[in-house]
Amino acid sequence: MDHNGKSQNDNRNETCPDIIHGHIHWYPGHIAKAEKKLKEKISLVDVVIEVLDARIPLSSCYKDIEKLLGEKPRLIVLNKIDLAEEKEVKKWIAHIEALSGCPVLTADAKNSRDFSKIINKALELGEPKMQTLIRKGLLRRSVRVMVVGMPNVGKSSIINKLTKTSKTKIGAKAGVTRQQQWVRINPKLDLLDTPGIIPMKQENQDRAKRLAFVNSISENAYSNELVAADLLLLLSKKYSDRVKTQYNLAEDEELTIENIARSRNWIMLGAMPDIERTAAFILLDFRNGKMGKFILDELEE
Repeated sequence: MDHNGKSQNDNRNETCPDIIHGHIHWYPGHIAKAEKKLKEKISLVDVVIEVLDARIPLSSCYKDIEKLLGEKPRLIVLNKIDLAEEKEVKKWIAHIEALSGCPVLTADAKNSRDFSKIINKALELGEPKMQTLIRKGLLRRSVRVMVVGMPNVGKSSIINKLTKTSKTKIGAKAGVTRQQQWVRINPKLDLLDTPGIIPMKQENQDRAKRLAFVNSISENAYSNELVAADLLLLLSKKYSDRVKTQYNLAEDEELTIENIARSRNWIMLGAMPDIERTAAFILLDFRNGKMGKFILDELEE
């Protein structure tokens, strides 16, 4: 309790996880509140673009997305494709399309080559809604789109890329809350300029850890040392040689924080490896691609 008599849980962000006995945990009440806010935004649009992190295409998806969207058409975008293992990407596209029944495109927020495809596919998915309006005797209007996804999967970067060619704010729409701002991408497409943050409900701790690996979870929710150790354990099963080469470890050395610290000569007084510093650098190296390109999820999942 704080001095006002509030529980500490009452002061947490609505999607903020906590760590309990090594487990990453979210509060059901906060999840429900965040879902309600997201549903209100989704009700304003015709098409939803769901952004996933290409390094964890299953772990960054939301299992209840269909309940949130109802009948809304959905386009799935595998983002940060420049950080994912290239030879595996096509397999994942086919797998996610079969699993979701939705079209899947890829994106790299560092360049714009994929964004015309995203715009065209969004227009295609919104066309049935336009035809419904016409059959009712109403005029065709712009297709309304919003971008949703877990924290830090690159939603804002995608919105920025989509709006780069047109910064025309068109403000409120008739029948649409004035709090929402829209950007006209082209004469046929309007984009809600604020991303929809999907609440991170995860009962599966393996997936929760992978969200931590890619920085989709607040750093207050975990220990860098524990998460870096879990990351190295996962990488050692599939990418051991590649990571050992990155950190100049011998073939017979274990892929551990301690060994990497010694390899970098990050030693504290008493000849002890600097675990805290090394763990932080391991996570940073993975997140910015210095360690290599990976996909951490397994198709069998």
